Amino acid sequence: MTLEQLTDHLSAQLSISKVQAHETVHALTRHITQALLAGDRVSLPGLGSLSVGVRKARSGRNPRTSEIIHIPERKVVKFSVSSQLSATLNSGAK
Repeated sequence: MTLEQLTDHLSAQLSISKVQAHETVHALTRHITQALLAGDRVSLPGLGSLSVGVRKARSGRNPRTSEIIHIPERKVVKFSVSSQLSATLNSGAK
């Protein structure tokens, strides 16, 4: 699903303009981003939850030169699927 498809769907479902639907999606995205930056867990009932985790620093190898390189620690977003969505996906329902 693309941003355009999502805004078209929201516009039709909520009887709002496509511009308002687009602004709504961007506002939601900004708010979720701010919550994750603050270290909060974002729970979306029926879908799952987002949280920030840390991927530890490690050594890697450059595939072209075989040189060993250092890969620094970094923050990553983790997504945990809700049990409801998991059950729906695995039930074969469409």
